[in-house]
Amino acid sequence: MEIATSTVVVTGANRGLGRAFVTELVRRGAKVYAAARRPELVDIPGVTVLALDVTNAASATAAAEKAADADILINNAATSAGGNLVTGDLASIRDVMNTNYYGTLNMVRAFAPVLGRNGGGAILNVLSGAAWETVPGNTAYAAAKSAQWGLTNGIRIELADQGTLVSALVPGLIATETLLAFAAEHDYPLPKEDLNEPEYLASMALDRLAAGDIEILDQSTIRMKRALSR
Repeated sequence: MEIATSTVVVTGANRGLGRAFVTELVRRGAKVYAAARRPELVDIPGVTVLALDVTNAASATAAAEKAADADILINNAATSAGGNLVTGDLASIRDVMNTNYYGTLNMVRAFAPVLGRNGGGAILNVLSGAAWETVPGNTAYAAAKSAQWGLTNGIRIELADQGTLVSALVPGLIATETLLAFAAEHDYPLPKEDLNEPEYLASMALDRLAAGDIEILDQSTIRMKRALSR
């Protein structure tokens, strides 16, 4: 898959990893639809900005109609504000599942026919090592990301016949404002050797997607996945 000649939709494009994806895609010459719940915050030149709420199926369908030439979908939009499963606010837990799992599913259902008409293309879902290893205060997010991992594996099978590559980026820690704020609030030490810069992850993920990889891990998530079999 050639990234430079692709048309790519990126959700959650206004900050963090999403913004890094958009910036790197523009640098590589791709046509980019930068989608965000607050489109006014997308400030990267050379992109088409889409207003998008991934939790709203109608919003996802409208985005697919506007980006009818897309051949890559990067599902990056997420929230990690769910807290703990046993003692956390149930509405917040539902919200984190709604965004990470059902939001991704809304986008896949809206864009799968688009990708099929355009030759198959690819879907890259941004997951998290939290699906495999988590900490107190983050368990609702971990459960949502576990569900999103299962979703990704399921749609890979369902979309194989139309030639759509379905890949998962499963990073460990990403040096975003959200993570740094969480670590400060919970007095959680961040190991610098496992802390990924968003720009590095975006570039690495696009290289691996272009190579056809179905699961893209960093050093920390390689260790986490190995530990699942112990």
